[in-house]
Amino acid sequence: MLPGLVLPLCSLIPTQAQAQVRAIQNIFDPLSKPAESIRNTATLTLLICLGIFGVVTVLLGYAVWRYRRRSTDDTDEPPQVYGSTAIELAWTVPPILIVVLLVLATARTIGEIKNVKYSEDSLQVRVIGHQFWWEVRYPKYDIITANEIHVPVSYLSAPRPIKLNLESVDVVHGFWVPQLNGKSWVVPNKENTLWIQPISLGTYLGNCTVFCGPQHANMLIRIVVDTPEDFEKWIAEQQKSPVPDPTVEEGRKAFTASLCGSCHRIAGTTVNGVFGPDLTHYMSRETLGSGVAANTDENIRLWLKDPQILKPGCLMPNMKLDDKEVDQIVAYLKTLK
Repeated sequence: MLPGLVLPLCSLIPTQAQAQVRAIQNIFDPLSKPAESIRNTATLTLLICLGIFGVVTVLLGYAVWRYRRRSTDDTDEPPQVYGSTAIELAWTVPPILIVVLLVLATARTIGEIKNVKYSEDSLQVRVIGHQFWWEVRYPKYDIITANEIHVPVSYLSAPRPIKLNLESVDVVHGFWVPQLNGKSWVVPNKENTLWIQPISLGTYLGNCTVFCGPQHANMLIRIVVDTPEDFEKWIAEQQKSPVPDPTVEEGRKAFTASLCGSCHRIAGTTVNGVFGPDLTHYMSRETLGSGVAANTDENIRLWLKDPQILKPGCLMPNMKLDDKEVDQIVAYLKTLK
């Protein structure tokens, strides 16, 4: 911790006005306790490096100026110095002390992040990496969704860490939302964990950090921080099964006939696939394709016509739907709120 150097998190108060999409992924603007600890250690390291750079630059400049060749110099070499205890101590002892300082600061940061204590009612979210999207499960509420992780804000008067359990079903991925915590590996057959404690409302963006295939760069992460009241409303909506709408029955039939249900799941129906994102409340999401495009009618049509247009290399095939089938399925998907 660097007292007086950076703005403490306790001075930030979450308000509805702060609920925005934070498009800039900036580790130097932390809005969660673990991210603040990482920022402070990074700032200390950069300041030490800046100090070393300044000292070396000044000494080098002095040496170049002081020992430059002058017109009055003769051709003989200047006196040579072999061995100097003072100089050797100067380039040995300070670097050792700097390394010890950085090791202690890093160890303290790791300890603060790893040794967090969760309350009995702490929210736990299971995040599963797929090529190239994120499955999101809330075991306590029996909710399955995709790509957008909703969590409640952590008020400063009653901080509550949120635990994320990270898994992968295929290859190695990486999970990183810079303003909330550091990077973490997402590895098949192994569960890693990290925690966040967001203190400000808004949508925080992140990325997969390990090259996992052709659409690695578009395997985006969105963490939506709601007020506790809005989070409870979101939970209640997600727990509901979609109400059948007879006006889009043709779209439901087209969805099933096109074998979309072999990959996707919609609660309360016979569609129960496991390879693609759960679509039970598809229209509650702001984006499609793991953040690759806004969830608009135009983009949904484009995605259904050929997913490779928006996300080349994604694992969703072109189902060869005609315009009528696309319109029917779009109408059906828009009822999944």
